Amino acid sequence: MRQPEEATALKSGRSRLRRAHERGLYDRESVYQVLDAMPLAHIGYQIDGATSVLPTLQWREGDHVYWHGSAASRAIRAMAGAEVCLSVTCMDGYVLARSAFHHSVNFRSAMLFGVAEQVADEDAKAASLKAMVDRIFPGRWETLRPMNAQELKATAVLRMPIEEGAAKIRSGPPKDDEEDYALPIWAGVVPMGLELKPPQPDPANLEGVAMPDHLSRIRIG
Repeated sequence: MRQPEEATALKSGRSRLRRAHERGLYDRESVYQVLDAMPLAHIGYQIDGATSVLPTLQWREGDHVYWHGSAASRAIRAMAGAEVCLSVTCMDGYVLARSAFHHSVNFRSAMLFGVAEQVADEDAKAASLKAMVDRIFPGRWETLRPMNAQELKATAVLRMPIEEGAAKIRSGPPKDDEEDYALPIWAGVVPMGLELKPPQPDPANLEGVAMPDHLSRIRIG
C-alpha cells in the first residue's frame, strides 16, 4: 500500500532504510517524538577534510532543530553553512533471543540531514537560548541572572530545518527462527531507561537558599 504523502515527507534516497525497512518512519510526528524525548544528540560534520562527531544538547522549535556551542569552537565554525548529519537515540531495552544471532535492542532513533545555519540575529539567538533552558529546565530561566552581552556574543546557536531524515524504531519481544521457539531457552526483554536522581546542592550555595520548586518539573525530554 502506498503511504500518504505526509507520512513520507522526510524520505529521500539517503534517508530511506535499506535493511529492516519496516522499522523506518518518515513522518514528522515520529521524528519529533524522538527529538523531544532525548536532548542528547550526535552531529557528524567535516573539519579540515576529516569526519568528526560532536555530542551536544539539541532542542526543537517547530520544524527546526537547534544546538549551541562556543562562538570560538572550531566544530561550530566548521558546521555553519555546511552539510551535517544529526542523530538522536533512546535505548529502551536489551532483547534476549534464543540464538545469539537474533539478540537485539529496543530503541527509538532519528537521523536528520541538512545544512546547518548560524542564527546571527542577537534577539533571535537570545530567544532560542531561552527556549533551550525552558525546554530542558522548565521554570528556571526566570529565576536566573539575566544573560549579559558578552555571554550572548560568546555563544553560537546553529539550527537546521527538519526536511530530510527518518525515525527508526524497534519494540517488542525477540523474533526467533520458528524452530527455535521449541528450545528450552529463556527469552525476553530487559527494559532500560534514563532516570533523574535527587538533586545535589552546590556546596557554594548561600546559606538559607531553598531548593526551587521548578526542580520537580525537570524531565528527560
